[in-house]
Amino acid sequence: MPKSAPFERYTDQYESWFDTHEDTYQSEVEALQRLIPQPGFGIEIGVGSARFASPLGMQVGLDPADDMLIRARERGIDVVKGVAESLPFRDGTFDTALIVTTICFVDDIPQTLAEARRVLRPDGSLVIGYIDKDSPVGQIYQETKSENPFYREAVFVSTDELVDALDAAGFSEFEFVQTIYHWPDEIDEPEPIEEGYGGGSFVGIKATL
Repeated sequence: MPKSAPFERYTDQYESWFDTHEDTYQSEVEALQRLIPQPGFGIEIGVGSARFASPLGMQVGLDPADDMLIRARERGIDVVKGVAESLPFRDGTFDTALIVTTICFVDDIPQTLAEARRVLRPDGSLVIGYIDKDSPVGQIYQETKSENPFYREAVFVSTDELVDALDAAGFSEFEFVQTIYHWPDEIDEPEPIEEGYGGGSFVGIKATL
């Protein structure tokens, strides 16, 4: 079963999570906004329903799931069907490439990062948002993967592992933000946003060449 299958089958369930966990979602968006003050011409790789692409100023979204692309188009994104490991764009097309809660679903992280680098302009930035494998929320997600239709096939990564992969892909400058210090069901107000990583379960990395 392809990893995109649950996102086709449970699109409404995916969308309802953001409505139910509004403060968690807004905390994640605001954390990433600190890394993307001026996105320029941007793409979200693994755009889903554009819950992040739209407020973060991305113009283009790529995803393998047709139902998600329909929702993304409704949110004003120019959508393209495809996978992260083989981006259908020319070299140096984008100022910003965004990958949010998607890195744990790709089949090949090194190839995904190499493709993101390829489509970025020389002064462009790659921004990745994800649940850190070593964080409290990351640990729970891993322990309960079999109960979650979306995370059943996910392979979570730690920040240190991701930095190593980014370094191997040719990125050399990194900036970090973090948020989400409680289990999402227990959050009823926006969470603090801080620099660095190691405390918050949701981490954002801005990587440049």
